[in-house]
Amino acid sequence: MKRRDFFKNSSLFAFGGLVSNFHPNIWVNNKGNFKSKKAKNIIFMVSDGMSSGTLNMADRLLQVKNGTGSHWLDLYREGKISRALMDTASADSLVTDSAAASSSWGGGKRVPNGSLNVSANGEKHLPILQKFKKSGKKVGCVTSVPITHATPAGFCVMQKNRGDQDKIAEDYLDIEFDVMMGGGNENFDAGKREDGRDLYSEFEAKNYQVFRKREELIDYEGSKRILGVFADEALPYAIDRAHDLYLEQNTPSLAEMAKHAVQHLSKNNDEGFVLQIEGGKVDWAAHANDAAALLYDQIAFDEAIKEVMDFAEKDRETLVIITTDHGNANPGLIKGRDVDQNFSHLQDFTHTNNWLLQEIKKKANSFSSIREMIASVNGDQTITEEEAKVLLNYYQKNNGGLYNTGNLPYGPLSEMQKKYTSIGWISMDHSGDYVELAAYGPGSDQLKPFVKNYELHHFMLEVTEVEDKF
Repeated sequence: MKRRDFFKNSSLFAFGGLVSNFHPNIWVNNKGNFKSKKAKNIIFMVSDGMSSGTLNMADRLLQVKNGTGSHWLDLYREGKISRALMDTASADSLVTDSAAASSSWGGGKRVPNGSLNVSANGEKHLPILQKFKKSGKKVGCVTSVPITHATPAGFCVMQKNRGDQDKIAEDYLDIEFDVMMGGGNENFDAGKREDGRDLYSEFEAKNYQVFRKREELIDYEGSKRILGVFADEALPYAIDRAHDLYLEQNTPSLAEMAKHAVQHLSKNNDEGFVLQIEGGKVDWAAHANDAAALLYDQIAFDEAIKEVMDFAEKDRETLVIITTDHGNANPGLIKGRDVDQNFSHLQDFTHTNNWLLQEIKKKANSFSSIREMIASVNGDQTITEEEAKVLLNYYQKNNGGLYNTGNLPYGPLSEMQKKYTSIGWISMDHSGDYVELAAYGPGSDQLKPFVKNYELHHFMLEVTEVEDKF
């Protein structure tokens, strides 16, 4: 397929005579007047592992809590965006992982799961942020997980194995991007890296300002390139951060990182910038079937959308793309007599299941102690003595994995919560759904209603008028 075939100008109102009896607000189009059809900047936002039920329930939860919906769905309700479905398959599977998914956007080619812009035959594909950097734009990534993780890395580097995060950190030093923020201290700190290499000092030697705490970022007004690493691994879940004063004071939110990244990249910059922003722990929460972690991190991502849209609507030269790389666990509300009341219980949760199960592992040794701990965190949820035994016995088994290195009973606790929240799951892993894709700004009208993930690479080059000659 030729690149030009991906773009089209379409009219929603071609069948206007057929819908004249509908309320006119349904058909309002507020996509706005932009400075030109060419995008100077791109902000690419990824809620990692977001099934459609996650987007739906986060919007519902905000309506229950605040009386207003999510910023993402407000863009739909107000007719401000172009909307599409996206096919997320990788080169070797209908169900992608995050490395292959990000690489499809990053390199413009589908690669095998686990790979970062390297095809099965060893062919490497130059990532899009390197292309934009070579074209003169400033570039960066912001994430709530390690910045060496798959989604940011897919826009930045070429590595056969996504797990080689120490090497990915070294690649970041070599390519010298303008903003990199998230977690991942263990890949930069001399005391934690296997080779003892102090990457922080090496970044500083290349004129980077290194941040390790929130206040350092908030107070910064300088012009150096930024490396912000705010946790050993991932940043805390949003709901845990909100109920821990130390975490709140020392760890930036995704919205705060997004705001400061945009401010920094746009300052005194005639050539423009391209920024990826990832809500990475939405995916981690889905792997754990943790409803509170999932929805409050989706809401944290939504707060970052607000920061981005506040900038883009004033700037009028910025294309904003909002999407996910794949579904995960496909959560949703289950029909029942008490579904509304049950779902509202999530307002009263104060921590993630990960936090709760860590506390149970450290402190609980009886039915009564487990029951009290669960009730205190999950809004008076009650469990039976048999359910408490299931949780205690689980710690003796080896049921860990990539997203459960602590060997915690995520699945059993989630199943117990189902009757309390009316939220169900199909699995604890990725799904092959077609996913939401939204675009606002110059060039957004060229987005067709159904795309394959790798086509977004060419779409971004086209709308910025950057020739793919690298």
